[in-house]
Amino acid sequence: MTDTLQAAEKAKIHEGKEADHHPYFRPKDAATLILVDRGGAVPKVLVGKRHDKVVFMPGKFVFPGGRVDKADYRVPCAAPITSELEANLAKGSPKTPASRAKSLAIAAIREACEETGLCLGRKAEGKAPKLDSAWKPFADAGLLPDPSGLFLIARAITPPGRVKRFDTRFFTADASAITHRVEGVIHADAELVELVWVELGSKPLADLHPMTRNVLNELDTRLATGPLRHDAPVPFFHFYGGKMQKDILS
Repeated sequence: MTDTLQAAEKAKIHEGKEADHHPYFRPKDAATLILVDRGGAVPKVLVGKRHDKVVFMPGKFVFPGGRVDKADYRVPCAAPITSELEANLAKGSPKTPASRAKSLAIAAIREACEETGLCLGRKAEGKAPKLDSAWKPFADAGLLPDPSGLFLIARAITPPGRVKRFDTRFFTADASAITHRVEGVIHADAELVELVWVELGSKPLADLHPMTRNVLNELDTRLATGPLRHDAPVPFFHFYGGKMQKDILS
């Protein structure tokens, strides 16, 4: 990203007008995973292009993610989420309990596998617990999901007036955490029709939703300071009075 573009992007929060043509919907818990490859001079992030006919953000480049499932908390893991991540997820009002924090982290890993075929896991020690449904790719590879390498980058709530609303936690993890790939997930009729690794500041990222661009700017800032840390401020993007607001979770 050029200095001029970087300054312009980070000098302001992208604003969006609050829609009012749909009734109020309570936002659903959701999780998004931004995978980062720092192997080159400029970090790359993994984005997918959504199908033109989906309801939420059709045709947009997005990061893999989706709603939390009730069963996410019960999924056995190769390692627990770190206490620092749990503490970050607990911030805000009302406080997020530990069970919900685990569900959010596990949902990010599950959605990434479902939408991209990329699995963040670790070999199970001894006899692996039975996993089925969305977790079958992990079971087939002898893996358990591993959330220990996740970092929380931001939290964002879809504005009122939208047909679908989400209270989303944006996680990031290094590409080295990918331990298995499921073939055939990306195709013309899938939710994501294209999957690419793109450099921060490149053209495909200009088409991201304004809220997503805000989150990506936060990640860019974090990456520029060195290794990711759990003690960095976590922004919370939400709408008030028709305008996007940015607070820091505490």
